Amino acid sequence: MKVLLAFDGSEASVDALERTVERAADAGDELTVAITDPDPEADSREALAERAESLVADTELSVTVRHVEGQPGSELVAIAESEAFDEIVLGGNTTSPMGKISIDQTAEFVLLNSHITVTLVR
Repeated sequence: MKVLLAFDGSEASVDALERTVERAADAGDELTVAITDPDPEADSREALAERAESLVADTELSVTVRHVEGQPGSELVAIAESEAFDEIVLGGNTTSPMGKISIDQTAEFVLLNSHITVTLVR
């Protein structure tokens, strides 16, 4: 299965990457990490790429890292559809005291516009 994971350096995207790497290694999936517009408090795109690669270095999984320019949500959907990905993985955001999830604009766009399976990791 071809999996596209959005990575912006946020804690949620790091959690999503770690969990997806585990699952992909077990299932033999092909994983592509898409570096999107960094979290304002995150490192540069190059540093994010190095961080993503270091998180998968201990596995036998071969991971492709690419940079996404422009509006991340629409670019992720376009890449996933044009390159025949089977799944898009996004890091979930926060949960309110009432237990409702709060998602960012990128996740909202992908969830509403993708014809491909989307997994939101919380």
